[in-house]
Amino acid sequence: MIKHVIFDFDGTLVDSLEILVSSWNSLTKKYNLKEIQPSDVEILKKLSLKQRIKQLDFSMYKVPIIAPKLYNLYHKSLHELRLFDGVKDMLHQLDHKGYQTSIISSNSRENILSFLKRNNITSIDNVLCSSSILGKDKLLNRYLREHNLNPSEVIYVGDEQRDILACQKTGVKIIWVGWGYDSIEVVKKEKPDYQVSTPSEILDLI
Repeated sequence: MIKHVIFDFDGTLVDSLEILVSSWNSLTKKYNLKEIQPSDVEILKKLSLKQRIKQLDFSMYKVPIIAPKLYNLYHKSLHELRLFDGVKDMLHQLDHKGYQTSIISSNSRENILSFLKRNNITSIDNVLCSSSILGKDKLLNRYLREHNLNPSEVIYVGDEQRDILACQKTGVKIIWVGWGYDSIEVVKKEKPDYQVSTPSEILDLI
């Protein structure tokens, strides 16, 4: 029986693609990064994380340097950040029905908490963040331990291939949302447990 619903943040709850692309492009000259053009976005959505890194000619060793800078720029654009249509009502309904909702993300905790406060979202119980873009399985396992939960009592909602892989490592089932960063071409081979195209479908599934 599902007791806790855990959400990814970027691409799942909020439409942050333009902000992230703009923040990235602001750093390209200083850190010798490849600029993302508008025409690149749909191409990148159809690539795996490794393929995107290769496409952008980006080295993983730069992540600890770039990530704090990226999320600092992101923070300055929080006023532009918007929830996807239907998400706020979905969160309200989950809270009304007694589910505990949380966020596990590779964004910064400060950014997420600031956004939740700015938008008067009080139903989110926990926000866990990892500086590693591939560290969500560790956070999921930590969440299970701290709340004394079995994987069957939790469901994760995310939009990326790495979300699915993290859930597979922990035994937590995942709802993949079709409005996020990764296209179906990227995730279909990973066989997510559930696929939805609207937030209301999340409510129906749970």
